[in-house]
Formats: sequence, C-alpha cells, structure tokens
Amino acid sequence: MPKKRIAVLFGGRSGEHEVSIRSAASIIQALDKQKYDVIPIAITRQGRWLSPAESLPLLPAGCRSHLSTGSAVTLSREPGRTSGVDIIFPVLHGTFGEDGTVQGLLELADVAYVGAGVLASAAGMDKDVMKRLFRERGLPCVDHAALPRATRHEGIADLEARFGYPMFVKPANLGSSVGITKAANREELRRGLDLAAELDRKIVVEPAISGREIECSVLGNDDPIASLPGEIKPNADFYSYEAKYLDGLSELMIPAELSKDQILEVRRLSVAAFQAIECSGLARVDFFLEEGSERILLNEINTMPGFTSISMYPKLWEASGVSYADLIDRLLILAQERSSEKRFTKFSRVPNNMSA
Repeated sequence: MPKKRIAVLFGGRSGEHEVSIRSAASIIQALDKQKYDVIPIAITRQGRWLSPAESLPLLPAGCRSHLSTGSAVTLSREPGRTSGVDIIFPVLHGTFGEDGTVQGLLELADVAYVGAGVLASAAGMDKDVMKRLFRERGLPCVDHAALPRATRHEGIADLEARFGYPMFVKPANLGSSVGITKAANREELRRGLDLAAELDRKIVVEPAISGREIECSVLGNDDPIASLPGEIKPNADFYSYEAKYLDGLSELMIPAELSKDQILEVRRLSVAAFQAIECSGLARVDFFLEEGSERILLNEINTMPGFTSISMYPKLWEASGVSYADLIDRLLILAQERSSEKRFTKFSRVPNNMSA
C-alpha cells in the first residue's frame, strides 16, 4: 500500500507563529515515516507560503530528517487540480489559520484536512460569537461583554457597574492568551482595552472568576468523545502566554482531582460545546470550577489547541489511554472520513457533463 502524503502546514501571520512551529515539530517527529510521506509547508510571518525545501530551516534540526522536501504540492481553488498531497494537517494557531480562513482555502482546494471546518473555526476563534452559541444551547458560561475598538472607552462605567474589579480584557479573535490582561482598576482597564484594540477590532471583557481552571480534550466528528479532564495551576496571576509557553513553571494536574459526577459533567459539557459550534476533528474545552458555588462554567473552546508533546490536549488523551502517535493517526482518519462524507453533497443541480 502506498504511503499517505501528509502536508504539515505551520507558522502563519498570527502572534502564535512560534507556538505553531513547536506544535508542527512535535507532530512531524511523531508521524510514522513508514506509513506517511511527511511534507513540511511553512507560512512566514508576512504570509508568504514556502516550498517544502524552504520550510525546512524553520523547523528544529532534530525533526528535519526523513521529510519529503522534493515533492511538489499544488493547492488549487479549482476542484480536481490539487495534487501532491492526500491530507493537510494545518497546525496553525490564531488568526489566518485557526479562524476559518485557511479552512476556506482547503475547502476550495477540495483536499482532506485535519480539524474543524470554516464555520466551527470562525466561531471558535471569536470569543463573543462562541459564547452566544453556547448560551443558545443552554450551556453555563462565564458572563461577557463585547466592545467595538472605536468606542471601547465609552463603556467603562457600564463594565464597572456590571462586573466590578478585577476583570479580564481579551482580543476577541486571538488564542494562547495573547493580548489578555487582568484589570484591577480603571487605569488598568483602559490600558487593557487599548492593548486588545491593537490586536482586534472587537474586544471581550469578562469578570474574573475565582476558582480552578479545568480543561478537557474532545476527539471525533459526528460522534465525538471527551478525555479525562485536567487542571491548570498557573505559576502566575492567570494562565498567560508566558505561563503557557515560556517559563515552564505552571503545573498540569492530569487527571484533575474531581468527583465522579464533576468528571462526567465536564465531559458532557465538553462534547456539548464541541457540537454547539459544529466542530469536527479535535478541540480543547476550557472551564472554571467556581470557588464556593462549585459551578462548572464554560470559558472557551480551542479548535486547534497547542499540540506539542507537553501540551494539554495530547497529554489528556495520553492519560485517557491514547498515545501521541495514535492520536495523530486518529485525527488523520477523521480528516479522511469527513472529506469522504462530503462526496455525498450535491453542490449543483446541473449534471457534470453540462457546461456552466
């Protein structure tokens, strides 16, 4: 049986460029080279797509061997013209990668790809739209307000009355905690709004929840399953970008110390959140276990979570009995299944043998 040709797409224009490279390097190292021809495709910070040979230097030296850098990959918006690849693994985090833009390109190219489609990717990236969809399904969420960049300071008094301090300020469409600040007073709130406004046209503000940070991984298409939940114990005031990727001092508790009923509820809500945005492939769902009330509150869903060997998403599946390599295999199978299922969809009532 010929090897499947897997293109790992990484880098990108977002502030999570470096995180994407780390995730891609871990996936490339774990892919079974006896089963797959692995083709690296990088996107620069400026948005330029590199050839496989040009992409190689962006990867750590340890994962550059046994890669197909001489292969030509063509992605065409014309159906049937894409060639050189069977499945694309878009390990892109944040804007221009996790937000539905690349997914739209891959749909036009009519190629199988890992992860959520256009709708789920866009909804999962927008923290405001995401929570509105959760609430439409009756799922318990952290309260939030959404502000446009142009009038962000006009709502400060209303935010203070509604939430009180402290508050979290976030760009609506970024991940990995990029641009998130915690405001303890009006001046910090203004600074946080200004920072978020540099990164997005829409800003989300939420009350600070005192409690534990719980995360759960989801895997599947139409019949998704949830992993055991884990807990993040940040080595900082909150789980910032630095705490996630740089200082290495935050503690991951896997599995989380929860009651049986709490575990069942976290897993149920994770699958419900996944289905609420019509996700596919994979996602990590984040919660707060509120201190005192013990309420489990949905915070957000990540449709392309960090995928390094020490990232929460694969580690939760490892604790649930699925190894890192097996997890990647399952994701590739899910990508093929989703692509094959689309073959049953008719996009036109005009017979194929008739001209447009």
